[in-house]
Amino acid sequence: MSHLVVGIGGTTRPGSSSELAVRTALAAAERRGARTVHFGGDFLASLPHYAPERLERTPLQERLVETVRRADGLVIGSPGYHGGISGLVKNALDLLEDLRDDSRVHFDGRAVGLVVTAAGWQACGTTLTALRNVVHAMRGWPTPLGITRNSGQGPLFAPDGTCATPAAAARLDLLGQQVQEFAERFTPVPAAHAA
Repeated sequence: MSHLVVGIGGTTRPGSSSELAVRTALAAAERRGARTVHFGGDFLASLPHYAPERLERTPLQERLVETVRRADGLVIGSPGYHGGISGLVKNALDLLEDLRDDSRVHFDGRAVGLVVTAAGWQACGTTLTALRNVVHAMRGWPTPLGITRNSGQGPLFAPDGTCATPAAAARLDLLGQQVQEFAERFTPVPAAHAA
């Protein structure tokens, strides 16, 4: 049975570049044999604010936590809002604190590919660094390639949702490949996946 790669990312704007970037990287992982699930902007916007003192979870919160719990790798994409991770993406990552008592704590032993889109290189760099810091704090392995895209230098995607340039498509393909290859090499397929 194939490994599971989970994508998290998007904004409230339909067809946002961060959401399309995550989907494109997931498609690359799928072409290499992964199963994928994507939690996009609409889903993220429907999550309640994470409150650590509240133990009850909505069905949407449970769905995110349970899916990531089974994940062998992740792709996370965020716009760079004022030099940092968007509230939607950060709220979803905060919710994954529910994985703290698992045998695989948080992202332990999993590769995490990261994509940032922002209107300026400074926001690209600071947001990618912030995402890498979160992944490290959650015991994950940021992939060697982290992708940033300055929207001030032109769109990442054409109106039909395809990458605007071959170079951008190749980078997103490589990101999906790195996540999938890490999952294949370092994550044994659990019995639950093999059923």
